[in-house]
Amino acid sequence: MNSDHSRKFDGFQTARWRQRLLHWYDRNRRDLPWRRDRDPYRVWLSEIMLQQTRVAAVLEHYHRFLKRFPTVQKLASARESSVLATWSGLGYYRRARMMHAAAKAIVKQHGGKFPGGLAELRALPGIGRYTAAAIASIVFNTRAAVVDGNVERVLGRVFGAGLAGEPLWQAAEGLLSRQRPGDFNQAMMELGAIVCLPRQPRCSICPVFSLCATRGMLDAPRRVVPQRRRDICYALDHRDRSIFLVQRPKHASLMPGMWELPEVAVASGIRADSLTLRHSITVTDYTVRVMQGPVPGQRRGQWVPKARVPQLPLTGLARKILRQAEII
Repeated sequence: MNSDHSRKFDGFQTARWRQRLLHWYDRNRRDLPWRRDRDPYRVWLSEIMLQQTRVAAVLEHYHRFLKRFPTVQKLASARESSVLATWSGLGYYRRARMMHAAAKAIVKQHGGKFPGGLAELRALPGIGRYTAAAIASIVFNTRAAVVDGNVERVLGRVFGAGLAGEPLWQAAEGLLSRQRPGDFNQAMMELGAIVCLPRQPRCSICPVFSLCATRGMLDAPRRVVPQRRRDICYALDHRDRSIFLVQRPKHASLMPGMWELPEVAVASGIRADSLTLRHSITVTDYTVRVMQGPVPGQRRGQWVPKARVPQLPLTGLARKILRQAEII
């Protein structure tokens, strides 16, 4: 099979691809809140939240974040702790910190208006090639193709070639609709998300099946990274209207400044479990035991009024524990 993607489609085939894909998208696209207008702030927020996170997990956080910070000006003027608290549960907190920094730059350097140029967008904190192209094409109708995991999978199957790096971006640019670049980019991502699935592509309903080189042939199996298992234990000490929490150091490499329950040795002598739950982070599956009572010899930390806890930037695990314990 020819691995040179530039020889795969002629002009007629490219036009057919664009027409079929956009026709399918117009009829089948999901009704997602950030697609209801072309507000750059909302498009930007959705693109950042969707990085490394599924759509279903983003929806609740998207609405909650917009309610707390409805404009880029509100986000720019907020305290970082408030931004992190509102982001809590989505993970990858560096995204929230970069959004906060970018909002400040938009207000200070651009008068609160999103820049429309690719170079200006990429100069903002946390905005790379993909995010800049997504915002520019969807909001400003800029002719810029996007490549995310879904698009990469679609292009790899369509051309039957192991595309990577710059050739992958060039292939995306070659297919891009000149009249509707934003809709086309969303259509490519939508096709990968709901039809051209990683393990079981739904070729029978694919609008561009006849233009696909592989036509449903399974990809080469990827090496599965084995999940590690780890037991971890936290102390849940609450009395009256307060709960004892600790804050991660500001210079910590992982989730700096976030609040959590104090971690204790599993065999610490604290009274019986109050609850046990499962929690997964990347390649580690945790069995989390939460023990009722004070932490022996614990000095670092402070008592926080329960009413204030939901406003703190809690780690995702801490928020999960406190919800299951019906503290928040």
